[in-house]
Amino acid sequence: MTTTGPVHGTWEPAPAARWEDAFLSGNGHHGALVFGDPNDDRVIVTQHTLVRPNGGEHARPPHLAAELAGVQDRLLAGDLRAAESFTDGRPLQWVQPFHPAFRIRLRRPEARADGYRRTVDFSTGEVVATTADWTSRLFVSRADDVIVQQVGTGHLGIALDHRLPGAPPGLGIGHSALRTPEGALLSLRARYPGSDRAYTGVTLVAVTGGSTELVPPGVRVACADSVLLLTRVRRHTGELDVTAEARELREILEGAPSYDTLLARHLEPHRTAYTRVTLDLAADPAERALSGTELLKRTRSAALLERLFAAGRYHLLSSSGLNPPRLTGLWTGEWDTAWSGAFTNDANLNLQTASAGVAALPEVTDALRSLIQRQQADWRENARTVFGARGVVAPAHTDGESGLSYHFSREYPLHLWTAGADWLLKPLVDHDEIRGARDPRTAALLAQVAAFYEDLLTRTDADGHLVIVPSYSPENRPANGSWGAVNAAMDLSAARHALRTAADYHPGPDAGRWRALADRLPPHRINADGALAEWAWPGLRDTYDHRHLSHLYGVWPLDEITPYDTPELAAAAHRALELRGAENDSAHGHLHHALVAARLRDGERVAAALGQVLDGDFFHASLMSAHYPNRDVYNADAAHTLPAVLIEALVQSTPDRLVLLPAPPTALGRGRLTGIRTRFGAELDLSWTPGGARAVLKPHRTLRIDLWTSSGTQPLDLVAGEDHVLTLGTW
Repeated sequence: MTTTGPVHGTWEPAPAARWEDAFLSGNGHHGALVFGDPNDDRVIVTQHTLVRPNGGEHARPPHLAAELAGVQDRLLAGDLRAAESFTDGRPLQWVQPFHPAFRIRLRRPEARADGYRRTVDFSTGEVVATTADWTSRLFVSRADDVIVQQVGTGHLGIALDHRLPGAPPGLGIGHSALRTPEGALLSLRARYPGSDRAYTGVTLVAVTGGSTELVPPGVRVACADSVLLLTRVRRHTGELDVTAEARELREILEGAPSYDTLLARHLEPHRTAYTRVTLDLAADPAERALSGTELLKRTRSAALLERLFAAGRYHLLSSSGLNPPRLTGLWTGEWDTAWSGAFTNDANLNLQTASAGVAALPEVTDALRSLIQRQQADWRENARTVFGARGVVAPAHTDGESGLSYHFSREYPLHLWTAGADWLLKPLVDHDEIRGARDPRTAALLAQVAAFYEDLLTRTDADGHLVIVPSYSPENRPANGSWGAVNAAMDLSAARHALRTAADYHPGPDAGRWRALADRLPPHRINADGALAEWAWPGLRDTYDHRHLSHLYGVWPLDEITPYDTPELAAAAHRALELRGAENDSAHGHLHHALVAARLRDGERVAAALGQVLDGDFFHASLMSAHYPNRDVYNADAAHTLPAVLIEALVQSTPDRLVLLPAPPTALGRGRLTGIRTRFGAELDLSWTPGGARAVLKPHRTLRIDLWTSSGTQPLDLVAGEDHVLTLGTW
């Protein structure tokens, strides 16, 4: 790794002692956590579809549509706890929990440890561990969807081991070890307790030189020049045809018969995506050369921000494919994964993927789209069963299989959350704006969201405004009311945005009706503290000390409230941000705060929120993050969201506006950001110092936009295919 520019990787001088510190590789389907121990090298294998059946796959949303009108009447009449009865009385049921598959164990007798170093290269996805006489290399192939590992060794014992922390004792385990022309074929089948579902891992062991001896359930290799392992996992019902799986692995190996040829096939899709955007903060070369563990101690280091930015892009890309990232990305080392390792839609998923559009990772947006598309039927059932409405309602939690809304309780009435579809579709709309074309799949879903609001929005207040009732602001409650209330600010913003965006995508008779409906929604309310109220219903008082900032949805990621178009509302939103507490110090709360602050042009507040995370010991040696300070609870929120925060502090765009350097913290005093995508269809390279800045725009469309800087605003005419250079004075 060079120290003359940003370091696109990290390293450690010792093996990982804890799975949280294992280096990560992934292709959006399979993941690997690599310990890099020369004596007992362990690789924990994960796969996005691995969720443990717990009855969740059979759970349905509550049948409440017949009771909706009565609850609405009571809430509008002033019964602040009426929504607590809007349930079928079931206990809280979690979605199916994500879990690891097994670990590949490679044991060497009398291994030397001198000269040890382990690295992960973000630009290739390759994890390497070396000593004076041993090298292990691993990557997860985007080209072949297989985990590839090569070990150069003389003697080696290889086995697949399911015994990971929290593994249920009732797992039905079956091992197989067979000799093959390449060397050996190992398989491990695990059947879930009380279920016909199972998963099977298959590892093809290709040995060069030496001899191979079966030692069930594994294999012993002696005097080999090198050993190549190809591993894949399938989740299935009944039995898996291991012979067919082995044949597929063998065909991969025949097409690319070495580690290097397999790596070459993987590099094009991975490296192309990863290198589209880079951040250079002119960091100290000596700090750039530090190990990750040492660099994490320098919490105000530009080199640390560079590396966390790079690591965040790498981990986000590596965990996105079949699905977008879970709460743990694509990785976990134990079965008891916090919050089921789910996709938490009411905050975390969108925060983690916030940089996908602007930072040129359409692979991540495509993964989000894939998850949404597979769950459309479930979203329709949620709308029909809970609300008696057409259209769609997204769940607050999903395991990736079911999109049904059944995870809720009195304290967390997540089945009442109606803003989720707009929130989840917003990145897809941004993607369309960036590329300049509207995806018909997004258009169809937006029409479904609009249909839902047509059916829901039937009640009015004394002024004739439509009312959203019941209404829920994740995951908060009014100080003087219950969790289900009226006119949560997020619900109002989502309904307005969804209806108007659907109208934009569907010009014609529907568009006029949807816009008219949006226009009848009430305005946001400013409370007695001068803050944007979390509930626009008179009499509901705010609860300020909370980790979520759902009520500021209109600021970020929407453009409903901005310092440029709605300065009074922006000032009220800023006051709401000032009053907001950090509650339990969750990483997503701090970085959500930073994203909103950046939109409101408050660089000091961005820096303070970033500082809470950098000073709070949220990052493991792997540069994957934790949910709480002191590396408590493995969680990808901080790792994946941090790049979006840095970008938002430097560049913001809408379809007709560019804002340069709106809220840069002091730590971003100079640098270069390249490859950014804007929502008006131009690529952007930005460089800056305390004395000024230079931006190069590469537009793909001809249009006029407004340019905003610290000096004010001016119109800017862009011509497709013609670079436009901007030079700014002191910012």
